[in-house]
Amino acid sequence: MKHLKTLVLVAILFVGTTSLATAQSKIAHINTTELVQSMPAMKAAQAEIEKLSKTYDAQYKDNVTELQNKVTQYRAEVDTKTEEENTKRAQEVQQMEQSIREFQAGAQEDLGKKEAALLKPIFEKAKAAIQAVAKAQGYEYVLDSTQGGGVLVADGKDLLADVKKELGF
Repeated sequence: MKHLKTLVLVAILFVGTTSLATAQSKIAHINTTELVQSMPAMKAAQAEIEKLSKTYDAQYKDNVTELQNKVTQYRAEVDTKTEEENTKRAQEVQQMEQSIREFQAGAQEDLGKKEAALLKPIFEKAKAAIQAVAKAQGYEYVLDSTQGGGVLVADGKDLLADVKKELGF
């Protein structure tokens, strides 16, 4: 019986201590997507990515137009050329098609690398600002309240305005 009283007392103390420790944790939330989208550096990065994308798109369209013109010309001249010339022309068209596919794949890869290179410092800066504001205000946890970010209820303090202020905008 004495052991049971001691065990119950220890359990009550453990639950009470755990509840007290949990009650002292400060939790806040922030919509990181909204924060990053509102950063001036993000707008500049998006403009640069769009410009590069348009450049690649224009080059791709020029290559396709050149191919189509060549195919049209070769089809019109097919009866006036020898079998050997027509075979060479067919190979040339296949090489051009392959070159266009390689260009397109390379352009997409370059675009992805450029996007990653431009966005990484922006996300790091946002993360550092969130950490600085959370630490300054005594928050132990900051949850991402972005749609689908895992937060069902975000009734705590929203740090978005404070983090924007920390970033200077």
